[in-house]
Amino acid sequence: MLSPRSAVLIATILGSSMVFIDGTAVNVVLPVLQTDLHADAVQLQWVVVGYSLFLSALMLAGGSLGDHYGRRKMFVIGTVVFAAASIACGFAPNAVALVIARCIQGIGSAMLTPGSLALIGANFDEQSRGKAIGTWSSATAVMAALGPGLGGFLAQHVSWRSIFFINVPLAIGVIIIALRAVPESRDRERVHHLDWLGAFACTVGLGFIAYGFTFASTLWTIAGVILLGAFVVVEARSKSPLVPLDLFRSPTFSGVNALTLLLYGGLSGAMFFLPFEMIQIDGYTPTAAGFAFLPFIAIIFALSPIAGGLMPKIGARVMLVVGPFVVAAGFVLLGLAAGHVAYWTAYLPAIVVLGLGMGFTVAPLTTTAIDAADADRMGVASGVNNAVSRVAGMLAIAGLGALVLALFSTGLQRDLTAVGVPPSVASAVMAQRASLAATTAPADSDAATKALVRRAVDGAYLAAYRIVMFVCAGLAAAGALVVVVTVAPRRVPSPVVPIA
Repeated sequence: MLSPRSAVLIATILGSSMVFIDGTAVNVVLPVLQTDLHADAVQLQWVVVGYSLFLSALMLAGGSLGDHYGRRKMFVIGTVVFAAASIACGFAPNAVALVIARCIQGIGSAMLTPGSLALIGANFDEQSRGKAIGTWSSATAVMAALGPGLGGFLAQHVSWRSIFFINVPLAIGVIIIALRAVPESRDRERVHHLDWLGAFACTVGLGFIAYGFTFASTLWTIAGVILLGAFVVVEARSKSPLVPLDLFRSPTFSGVNALTLLLYGGLSGAMFFLPFEMIQIDGYTPTAAGFAFLPFIAIIFALSPIAGGLMPKIGARVMLVVGPFVVAAGFVLLGLAAGHVAYWTAYLPAIVVLGLGMGFTVAPLTTTAIDAADADRMGVASGVNNAVSRVAGMLAIAGLGALVLALFSTGLQRDLTAVGVPPSVASAVMAQRASLAATTAPADSDAATKALVRRAVDGAYLAAYRIVMFVCAGLAAAGALVVVVTVAPRRVPSPVVPIA
């Protein structure tokens, strides 16, 4: 029989592993499921955006639900919802069904993710809590690192659907352990006022903005901004706001969250489009593309403790400026690596630089965000910063997706003419441009024409991809400049001069 503490650790690690594996594996298999489901670029974006939308908007509400109704209860409910949605993803007959199932997955994850750390916090005392969180962090980091490679391997040798099905046995294990051995807990010391109106305004507002970005619609974007404005008003008046606005009175807290938005926006955008370049243009197998980024995860894992140790010596500000600039250089190198098949001389150096930059940024960024809040609000500050990173990815993929489609369409039209594709064939090719790099010549075209179309498609996507990488570099560099303005430099104590 497991002890309550052992049960909490095992259940939270297994539950979080589902989320982390799913989150890192899905991007790698998008090119594969695009072919299988005949999905266009917008549908592929919303496979990721739909999940991130509900996770980011409802994550803070999920934590409040656990405090109010019971942390174990909401953790188990979140696991059930996530597993059921995973089954729906695995059986999805088309892209629309997959997007809907992914949205439901996001709702489950919004209850499951904050419940993991909440259960650890409630069942471990201050002396043992740090070790427990460290164990949880290490285990889930390993799962996140294995996600892309596992996803690519399964997509290539089994099916992309199996990536979602592997969540089911994990979920069953989590539910059994949680119900049998994990103690129930809730916050009985304060009255909870669930901010449903704030959660609704935030979710719909972000959804409208993401939709507006996707389709370059000013009207939808403005509607989303208005709703987010209403969200701010609701939060200002709420007794228990999801996002306490007074946290942002701190220039440091505002600055590091702006950095989070820009940096993770760039990272999410790059990680979304990179697999398409590697698999559909450069000819990598899904397995090779999945494991290509293993050094990135390994470097972050190795450097984060070192970065945490350097903070007291040189200050977070230096690291939060230098780190994002190194990340920006990594994005530039990723853009230049595209079109070169050789991994060791093209992609690996870029991935190493990117890993070095993130490795020296992640720990100082999270720590600074938490330290900028009062001691009794550090948990809320951490939750807000986590939610901002999720929002960043959602908005970046939606916005950069529209940019890629526009650039690709313009470049494809130009390249089809340049390589001499007949106008009738070019017209048929342009009609399917929403498929991006998966665009092909009509089936009845001769081999020479198909080769010309392939050349034009590859060139148009490569050019669009490179511009997006450079935009991602600009986002990371802009985040560093925000830190320069908002985060105060570390004060070095004046040397003590002995009195003669």
